[in-house]
Amino acid sequence: MKIRLDPWPVDTQDGQLTLKPFAGLVFNAETDTWAAVAPRDVPRRLEQVLVVDGKPRMEARLLLDDEAGGLSLAGFGAYVVGAVNLCPHGSRQAELYGVAAQRILAYSSDTPGTMLEPARLSPRNPHTGQLDYHPHRFNGAQLEGARGKVQRLMLDAEATLSSDLASALPLDEHDPNALPDTLVLQDGPVRIGGAGRAVLGYVKTLHTDYLGADRIGLLGTLKPGERTPVLRFRVGDQGGGADSEGREQRFTWYVRLCDPPFYQHPLAGVMRLEMHAPDDSDFVPRGVLDIANLSGTLLCRLASAPHKDPRAPQNLIPTAALEHAMGRAMGSPELVTRRIRAHIAQMYGPEAVA
Repeated sequence: MKIRLDPWPVDTQDGQLTLKPFAGLVFNAETDTWAAVAPRDVPRRLEQVLVVDGKPRMEARLLLDDEAGGLSLAGFGAYVVGAVNLCPHGSRQAELYGVAAQRILAYSSDTPGTMLEPARLSPRNPHTGQLDYHPHRFNGAQLEGARGKVQRLMLDAEATLSSDLASALPLDEHDPNALPDTLVLQDGPVRIGGAGRAVLGYVKTLHTDYLGADRIGLLGTLKPGERTPVLRFRVGDQGGGADSEGREQRFTWYVRLCDPPFYQHPLAGVMRLEMHAPDDSDFVPRGVLDIANLSGTLLCRLASAPHKDPRAPQNLIPTAALEHAMGRAMGSPELVTRRIRAHIAQMYGPEAVA
């Protein structure tokens, strides 16, 4: 028995590797030959790449007490969605795009007659700005309902931004001009309902095994920049017949970003990629195949290093820079908490009630 390390630090939410078997069916899409595909250069036609990510944060849990004595849960939260605009050929500096905080007052919809107004937290010093929280209902009365609502709003904003920034992607098999001029790299899987755009989801953690025991061995033999052939699956497929086939089809493939040290597991340095697939298709559109071919070269250029990022190499350099910018946009959590306490004291404290 060999003991190998998971490369990610133990204080992250999840490890880099879990590999729960996918319950549904996975089909060959590009070829029936299961072998490594060599990396190719990034064509000049691809003019810009935008890395999109989001960051949620809960800032206070609330308990709402109505006049009839009913209690319900709520919370102040915030999220930021933004992008890094970069040239894949290195001809210009990268730029941040659209990084701005949105603040949410999430409350349960289970309390009849509850309708919260926007909350404006005005500071004593006008130069520090106002915090405007916009009310949003969440279903149920669970303790984590407010957090889930903030997360959902962030994911929806991510999907909208990715779709708005990405070029249209023809789903034709032979179009020679199918490679877009603008490609969006979106942190995480692509979202439901976003087909037809050049959005490439990159999944940093390997929590689901789409390959099975007979194919997963190829991942450990990939060289940096090499990829697997493109596969196809259906989101949510539980392998239980027509009633559980899932909602939308996806293309997926794996890319190696770097060789792992000998003490890490052999899948360290491997990332899974994902794009929308047309329904009932038995081919890979030319644009998707072109993106798959350049993905290894592009992502190896953007991969982080262990001495700079503990989640290297999967946490891309632009992603790490964007995470820092999003944290600054949301502000100091300690100062925000103080502002919330001061607001509640002003609105509902003894002086306000008197």
